[in-house]
Amino acid sequence: MTGVWVLLGVLVLGGIAGALMRARNGRIRAAKPGAPTLPGRVSGALAPEGVTLVQISTTFCAPCRHTRAILSALADKTDGLTHVDLDVTETPEVAQALSVLRTPTTLALTPDGREVFRVGGVPRGQELLEALRPHLANA
Repeated sequence: MTGVWVLLGVLVLGGIAGALMRARNGRIRAAKPGAPTLPGRVSGALAPEGVTLVQISTTFCAPCRHTRAILSALADKTDGLTHVDLDVTETPEVAQALSVLRTPTTLALTPDGREVFRVGGVPRGQELLEALRPHLANA
C-alpha cells in the first residue's frame, strides 16, 4: 500500500512541476535592473536603430528552430525590428555573460545594448509584438 501512495505522490508532484513549466514557457519578463555588459559577439550584432531580437539557441534544440521561424517572420514584416540568432554551442561564455539558463531564450535589445525584456522558451508572436510596440514607436 505504501508503494501506491509513493506513486500517487510522484505523479501529483510531476503534474504540478509540468504545469509550472508550461505556464512559464514563452512568458515575457521585464529586464532586471543593472543588466550585464554585453559580450562583443552580441553588441556587434545589434541593429543601429530599432530593436534587435537576439535569440540564444543551441544546435540540437527543436524549440529553437520553431522560435527562429517565429522571430524571422516577425522581423521581416515589422519595421525597426531585427532578428539575430546566436548559437552558443561553441561559445557558452555568451550564455553565461547574459545569464541565460535555457534555450531558446530571446532578448529584446536597444541599439545601445539595453535589455528591454527577455522570453524563455518559444515566444508567442502576437504577445511579443504587443510588448515591442512602445519600443518600436521610438525607432
